[in-house]
Amino acid sequence: MTVRLTLVCAAAAAGREVRFGDTALDERALRQARAAARPVDTATGTRYVAPTHRCRQTAQALGWDEVTVEPALRDLDMGRWQGRTPEEVAGEDPASLAAWMTDPEAAPHGGESVGDLCRRVAAWMEALPDDAGRVLAVVDQAVIRAAALSVLSAPVQSFWRVDVPPLAEVECTGRAGRWNLRWGSPPIA
Repeated sequence: MTVRLTLVCAAAAAGREVRFGDTALDERALRQARAAARPVDTATGTRYVAPTHRCRQTAQALGWDEVTVEPALRDLDMGRWQGRTPEEVAGEDPASLAAWMTDPEAAPHGGESVGDLCRRVAAWMEALPDDAGRVLAVVDQAVIRAAALSVLSAPVQSFWRVDVPPLAEVECTGRAGRWNLRWGSPPIA
């Protein structure tokens, strides 16, 4: 049986400055998520959500009532940079920010490296049972980037070259460790 894994990128609050870590969604982002929902028969599908507030709020706005919080799908751990803006970090320690952006194994913030995130997401995908069927998950942008690299067997240095807008959908289909990637339409309900 083919596993059909659909990853939906969490909504994002518009107009707020970018900060490392989790942020709650504003009413505009919730309206966008509700508008993006579309009906589809998912009675046999398993629904997961990453543990961040924005992922849980997005899943709820999409109308996903029964979801399983999956810790393996959590966002990148930003350590000491949690809650700070990239500009704040660059102003205090530009060398560390540059190292993190160019070396996928660097974790100058004391959190998780991009390489660690990519390995964690790939391991979760590979652990999905062959008979999982349809699997849906609302996740953060970094998790979709990591999944795309895994499916394409792309080098981890490509992480920053994958652009994933809020509410984008990507589908990974596969079996026996072989995955295919398809960028999709708006999220499903």
